[in-house]
Amino acid sequence: MKWQFWVDRGGTFTDIVARRPDGSFTTAKMLSENPEQYRDAAVAGIRKLLGLAPGEAVDAEMVDCVKMGTTVATNALLERKGERTALVTTRGFRDALRIAYQNRPRLFDRKIALPDQLYETVIEADERVAADGAVLQPLDADALRAQLVAAREAGIGAVAIVFMHAWIQPAHEAQAARIAREVGFGQVSVSYEVSPLIKYVSRGDTTVVDAYLSPILSRYVQQVAAELPGVRLMFMQSSGGLTDAMRFRGKDAILSGPAGGIVGMVRTSELAGFERVIGFDMGGTSTDVSHYAGTFEREFETQVAGVRMRAPMMSIHTVAAGGGSILHFDGARLRVGPDSAGANPGPASYRRGGPLAVTDCNVLLGKIQPAFFPRVFGPRADEALEREVVARKFAAMAEDVKAATGRELTPEQLAEGFLEIAVGNMAEAIKRISVQRGHDVTHYTLTTFGGAGGQHACLVADALGMNTVYAHPLGGVLSAYGMGLADQTDMRQRTVEQVLAPELLDGLRAALDELSAEAVGELRRQHVPDADIAVLQRVHIKYRGSDTALEVPYGTLDEMRGGFEQAYRQRFSFLMPDRPLVVETISVEARGGGEALDEQVAPRQRAGALQPRETVRMYSAGAWRDTPLYVREDMLPGDVLDGPAIISEANGTNVVEVGWQARITELDHIVMRRVVAREQRRAIGTEADPIMLEVFNNLFMSIAEQMGYRLQNTAHSVNIKERLDFSCAIFDAEGNLIANAPHMPVHLGSMSESIRTIMQANEGRMQPGDVYVVNDPYHGGTHLPDVTLVTPVFDRAGRQILFYVGSRGHHADIGGTTPGSMPPDSTTIEDEGVLFTNFQLVSAGRLNEAAAREILGSGKWPARNPEQNLADMQAQIAANEKGVQELLRMCDQFGLDVVRAYMGHVQNNAEEAVRRVISVLKDGEYTYPLDNGATIRVRIQVDREARSAVVDFTGTSAQLRNNFNAPRAITVAAVLYVFRTLVEDQIPLNAGCLKPIEIIVPPHSMLQPDPPASVVAGNVETSMCVVNALYGALGVLASSQGTMNNLTFGDARYQYYETISGGTGAGVADLGVPLAQARGFDGTSVVQAHMTNSRMTDPEVLELRYPVRLESYEIRTGSGGKGRWHGGNGGTRRLRFLSPMTVSILSNNRLHAPFGLAGGEPGEVGLNRVFRSDGSIETLGPQARTEVQPGDIVEIRTPGGGGFGKAA
Repeated sequence: MKWQFWVDRGGTFTDIVARRPDGSFTTAKMLSENPEQYRDAAVAGIRKLLGLAPGEAVDAEMVDCVKMGTTVATNALLERKGERTALVTTRGFRDALRIAYQNRPRLFDRKIALPDQLYETVIEADERVAADGAVLQPLDADALRAQLVAAREAGIGAVAIVFMHAWIQPAHEAQAARIAREVGFGQVSVSYEVSPLIKYVSRGDTTVVDAYLSPILSRYVQQVAAELPGVRLMFMQSSGGLTDAMRFRGKDAILSGPAGGIVGMVRTSELAGFERVIGFDMGGTSTDVSHYAGTFEREFETQVAGVRMRAPMMSIHTVAAGGGSILHFDGARLRVGPDSAGANPGPASYRRGGPLAVTDCNVLLGKIQPAFFPRVFGPRADEALEREVVARKFAAMAEDVKAATGRELTPEQLAEGFLEIAVGNMAEAIKRISVQRGHDVTHYTLTTFGGAGGQHACLVADALGMNTVYAHPLGGVLSAYGMGLADQTDMRQRTVEQVLAPELLDGLRAALDELSAEAVGELRRQHVPDADIAVLQRVHIKYRGSDTALEVPYGTLDEMRGGFEQAYRQRFSFLMPDRPLVVETISVEARGGGEALDEQVAPRQRAGALQPRETVRMYSAGAWRDTPLYVREDMLPGDVLDGPAIISEANGTNVVEVGWQARITELDHIVMRRVVAREQRRAIGTEADPIMLEVFNNLFMSIAEQMGYRLQNTAHSVNIKERLDFSCAIFDAEGNLIANAPHMPVHLGSMSESIRTIMQANEGRMQPGDVYVVNDPYHGGTHLPDVTLVTPVFDRAGRQILFYVGSRGHHADIGGTTPGSMPPDSTTIEDEGVLFTNFQLVSAGRLNEAAAREILGSGKWPARNPEQNLADMQAQIAANEKGVQELLRMCDQFGLDVVRAYMGHVQNNAEEAVRRVISVLKDGEYTYPLDNGATIRVRIQVDREARSAVVDFTGTSAQLRNNFNAPRAITVAAVLYVFRTLVEDQIPLNAGCLKPIEIIVPPHSMLQPDPPASVVAGNVETSMCVVNALYGALGVLASSQGTMNNLTFGDARYQYYETISGGTGAGVADLGVPLAQARGFDGTSVVQAHMTNSRMTDPEVLELRYPVRLESYEIRTGSGGKGRWHGGNGGTRRLRFLSPMTVSILSNNRLHAPFGLAGGEPGEVGLNRVFRSDGSIETLGPQARTEVQPGDIVEIRTPGGGGFGKAA
């Protein structure tokens, strides 16, 4: 038997588990980056464990194999340091991966920062395949060859080939790959091989990642192999299986390290007798959490470092809360992360001049004892952690807190407060992968690992109501241990996209057998014996019209349907029995060759009872306590410790908190259990506390987000489920917004009007279990498709209304003259659909379905699909109920008086942040012209002394005869959005943001119309214009495209709606600074801005579902306004129709250009055109409806953003 080395190269530390020739284990922990000491941490650690000198050759006769997980690919992706790459794609799609789904990552950033593209250049190939695989245009091979030769001569080293619909017809990609290899490219990644699944954007991104990272990985593998000649190397893939180093690809490397942790967590937990576990892997930079209940959970589509990946990965949720997460005080509240001190300089205690971080909290509180922690710090990596600098920095921060808030906190209270915030963040991450998916974590075991996990495990378990924590002896290096326990695996996938029916079964069987043979063949090539190989066959099923596919084992028709329905009901709480089931993809996993887990506990003896090495001072549960510190090697099976206690190990520290008990099992594992009941009520007082202010901010937002998650996953319509056109919020008893989990900024603030309408209309009549519906723009609504459900939150006795919760969703159709309820030519509210004005949908828990159907079927233009409306309303009822239960649970924990007090405190905190911004603003005014002849006039008067502002829309056009009228709630939402974007800090969005602002909107104007004026464009178009006018008056941001470009098309069978993005305006980052000294930024091209953030349907999915063909979607180069900082470019989107349709467009800035500021030039106007199949070209107005025939092309050119400052 030879040595084996199992390695996890993480962001902060590299962990190594070595299995000696006699079967025993030893470990090493190295700083991942220590250039003064070694070139590569893994190789240096192997030499160290073998007793070799630095640089000394490793004898292959001594080492059986090295199994490694590495962050080399992840770091290259994060830092954008991969291979120079060219993207080869279908003509018309050069910008499709850059535009992607067009949503922006952060709602309130004026400067929209999108991830940098991995490819350096784009080659457009003349070829086209239809959604059914038919070849529409053969590949022009000669032209492609010439472009590839030029790219190779320019130094490009890798090629990613992504053609439309290659998932079903790969011939063109295969031909292009042959040409690329012939002209000398060493790395050629082809989408049908890398990710043979439908969805152009995520398949394309995955292919680009593979091309970009594979050469980097190859060089790293060769570097390690050169220092370990003759040693077999295997690497962990993101899917949780090992593969031969020479077959390790970029697309499979992103979660290489964390995947080993999942394997180690599962294998050791099962050995210990725990079958349902939550994995808690806390490292230096972040925390990874995972769920296991009998099978490994994998994601097949996810986003990493701004890149959409469509490849199998372990299902891991990461939160930016690790030992290195930096501690902040913003003048009112404490915050943890999301930024990290990393390994260099690391936390303050690392002796490299770093900032205070989570690790430092534990050092100060005595939970980490430097004398019992590895001496790997300081410039020579041989010193202990430093407590003195940590104490000085916490004392200084405590003084800062006292000066800013008047609250006198000791340094240890401050540190414990930071830990409470960090623990809350980690607990929320666990809820997302468990509670929100229908799992009751109180019946699970928390398996802790990672270098920092044991310090916080009991606290995290307490936050979740869990009673058992499990820690393996190698918990500090469990990811490395998992590398050794993992199987070698090969996974294969294929798109099906067919209805699950008896006639499909033979084809499924044949395809699964083919994929199985390929996967087994790969493992045989990696020398896995046939007897060790197992094959798992799975199908990924979804409801037709949905994008949510769930994985079930392949079996009979009834078994697959039953498995899907069981999984769907557990996650989403309901079924849709009338909808056909669709097999989206099939997948096969072949695995084998893993190490058997046979842990033998060597017999050990001890003279006498267990004694602590020291008794130390530890701050726990609000007090300093004399705490025994035990060293792990001194402990034997059967030992029992009552908390508080500290167990020090070579690779980590386990803290047994007050009320917990630790036991050493017969396998020498640690099991900690809650033995003293938790306090059900916390007494924290009602005065604002900087610690609890952040805790409550996060708790309130968590409730709104949990409501949103339930709504998204139980709604029926694509608008809510996939375009995320919804918002959920909680309100105090006066109807003030407390927390909003927004996807659509236009909903911000406007929901309070709906709440107050319901409150006033039903005062004294509401009872528990009531739910009300409103969409009437003249009674708290915005426009008719946005349907709001309001639920009062009563105390548990049912006597008093404590709060309100609300959910708003954009229903696919609510009636009106056109499908989708977005008519371009409506003149009265009746033209736009049916109205709900204070309708009681649920009375004391009873659904008034008949009355709801009657309203949906009423009026001149009734709703077209009442069943879907009712289904979406029931989803909103469920979302509101989630909010009710969570708010009551919060009151049980903290007390009603405390919850109410902090509802006020979080508003005050937001108010103060906005007042600080107002104090540096100047008076201004702006008049914004619309294409329909209307104008929006706004004047902003700033009182710097009072730190308040008056926003006056007097002079705005009177009520319009068209549908660009906007209810007052829209204007309030626009003002709230703009002032929130002026605050650079991460503040909660609530009613406090509006307290320093007086809003004056003239009655009978287009911004406060009278019934029955039409308003459908007010929500989507006028809202954008109001925002632009406000920024113009403030002088901080040039105009965005000023429209959502609402495009709808449909017939009796199909209805489709999308908003098309354009350019954003350039602006200044520094407020109140002279322009000559200010830092500015360019606008962003083709991205959703301001009041919308809806997603675009993937091009391949669009063509599969609808009779259209996307000819192109490209950036309009040069359409952004010039200036010192230039505006973002608009886009050009061209749709060819394959059957007769009615097409409508609601848009603006076709006549008036988006303005520039401070001498910056305006962006280009947009343009709507139809290219008829007979060769004629028809220009459409800003608001138009037209009939199209097969072969007609609708082209929408979206406006560019305005420039800022005079161009040099």
